[in-house]
Amino acid sequence: MRDTTTESMHEQSEGLDLLEPQAIVSALLDGQAQAVASVRHATSDIAAAATVAADALRGGGNLVYAAAGSSGLMALSDALELPGTFGIERDRIKILFAGGPPSLETFFGGPEDDEALGHRDAGGISDKDCLIAVSASGSTPYVLGALQRASESGARTIAIANNEGSPLLQAAHVKITLPTPPELVAGSTRMGAGTAQKITLNMISTLMAVHLGHIVDGHMVNLVADNRKLRARAERIVMALAQCDRQTARDCLARAEGSVKVAVLLAVGASDGPAARQLLERNQQNVRSALTALDQGESPEQQRA
Repeated sequence: MRDTTTESMHEQSEGLDLLEPQAIVSALLDGQAQAVASVRHATSDIAAAATVAADALRGGGNLVYAAAGSSGLMALSDALELPGTFGIERDRIKILFAGGPPSLETFFGGPEDDEALGHRDAGGISDKDCLIAVSASGSTPYVLGALQRASESGARTIAIANNEGSPLLQAAHVKITLPTPPELVAGSTRMGAGTAQKITLNMISTLMAVHLGHIVDGHMVNLVADNRKLRARAERIVMALAQCDRQTARDCLARAEGSVKVAVLLAVGASDGPAARQLLERNQQNVRSALTALDQGESPEQQRA
């Protein structure tokens, strides 16, 4: 295995275990801050990745994550939140985790070495899809196998790795390098490398949601309000965007069967739910564009057209 930054010793690691607890915590915090800083230079690549992911979903494809170990947990965290936060259909988000569900309980490492397994797990990927492959080392065989299969299918590929020039980065369409320094605990990439990966995944998926029209003025207008907290949030979003009172927001959400986007349009003058949905469809699910159409006096007949 080639020498990599993620496996190297940090310059402050020697004697770490001899320090006072507060000094150790301060050193660990400094390591996290350095990891955060490593993301900044990759913003243009992160923006490009978000565009690719949004285009795939807009075109009827799926968003697929492939990873193993600690990187897999970062990917899993991002993927599982997308349906509830941004209303993306759950079957449009796929997760390829080395070893599958059993690995989440035992967290054994063997499956990540199986390139053929990654290739097989990615067998359902099509040319409409987008694969986000995540690996701190950039050389995890399972992830490389999944990316190779995705490329063979014609899918667009995004690689996130913490070692510059690694095989994963070389093989992907969009390459996101996060040059985090060595970990204070050598090789423990759940620390700095994982932090940088989580930030990057958050940024990709959030900007993707912006492109898809699921965020307006910082509000998640396509959330799935399936508990009391989220129902209250949905009401506040409708109140803010439609400039209406809580009862109006509540009534519009009921008429909209819980859809925040539809409720906003109802609150500002859409004639009924079907008209609001058709208006959204004509505006690629973008609430701001649909609101502009209403502001310009689109009639109920036009709303239904």
